[in-house]
Amino acid sequence: MTLPTLSTTAAYMTDRGAAYCGDSRELLRQLSDESVNLVITSPPFALQRKKEYGNKGQSEYLDWLMEFAELVHRKLRSDGSFVLDLGGSYRQGVPVRSLYNFRVPIHLCDDLGFYLAEDFYWFNPSKLPSPIEWVNKRKIRAKDSVNNVWWFSKTEWPKADVSNVLTEYSERMKKLIQDPNGFYKPKKRPSGHDISRGFGKDNGGAIPSNLLSIPNSESSGHYLEGCKAVGVKGHPARFPVKLPEFFIRFLTDPNDLVVDIFAGSNTTGYVAEYEGRCWLAFEESLKYLAASSFRFVEKGVSVEQMARVHDQIAQGEMVNVAEELAADGLFTGSGIQQADQARTSAS
Repeated sequence: MTLPTLSTTAAYMTDRGAAYCGDSRELLRQLSDESVNLVITSPPFALQRKKEYGNKGQSEYLDWLMEFAELVHRKLRSDGSFVLDLGGSYRQGVPVRSLYNFRVPIHLCDDLGFYLAEDFYWFNPSKLPSPIEWVNKRKIRAKDSVNNVWWFSKTEWPKADVSNVLTEYSERMKKLIQDPNGFYKPKKRPSGHDISRGFGKDNGGAIPSNLLSIPNSESSGHYLEGCKAVGVKGHPARFPVKLPEFFIRFLTDPNDLVVDIFAGSNTTGYVAEYEGRCWLAFEESLKYLAASSFRFVEKGVSVEQMARVHDQIAQGEMVNVAEELAADGLFTGSGIQQADQARTSAS
């Protein structure tokens, strides 16, 4: 796929994608209808406390989010998907939950014509206890560690292949595959499931559940190291790499177009790049977008060169990251693959 050209000038580009600063609604309108394979994003949540990256209150949140969702529906291909990460929150002053994040899928499906393909739940085991009043001080609620991740589709039959996101077999399953006769006998179970001999076949991995256990505890990494070295603040609410990675692998093919409409530190674009997808990142804050370029700068690049790329973007100059650093012999095109290998080895 050829990357779409927008009338707005990109903040920066890479070999496979482009990041744009502006209102996502205006940027989405510049895309052709039915041109996007996947939109995956995490909008600012409807929290009671205002965050520095901007978030709407619960009373106005639905109307605000629907403006973006309506445009997303128009831009998705017929087999495209819209994946929306939404954290929950409490109502003002009382220890009862807001229902805003459950009203979102109802409105998207009833009013905009989306289908709820599946509901996922992102469990972040490293999340700190909150809210402090109800969990830490009064100790009357458990800590909130799960986000809703809604997978919407434009039709009943979106593109998807779960074989692309298989998980490692359990130790017991590995033993069963090695010696099926020693671990089970084909028969009908009390549940009604008819377990045949094919149950012992090695399919390369186990089918994942819709509960995604992914810690969000990164305290270093190339992005944060770049922010620290250059002296800029990183985005306070970042996707862990494995969350967009799961859905990009699950719902798209190589060269498909992936879009993040609240890009933040542009984890989505980074993952799409090393997964061989085309990508577009839309973000309203130029300072966050400029810092996100560190994700695409290879290790070994000097602080001065990183600062130069950052400052050019922050000043409104369009930067082709690969070309800018290649001119100084500092970009070989292998950094994404090296990062992928390191990430795979660590996982």
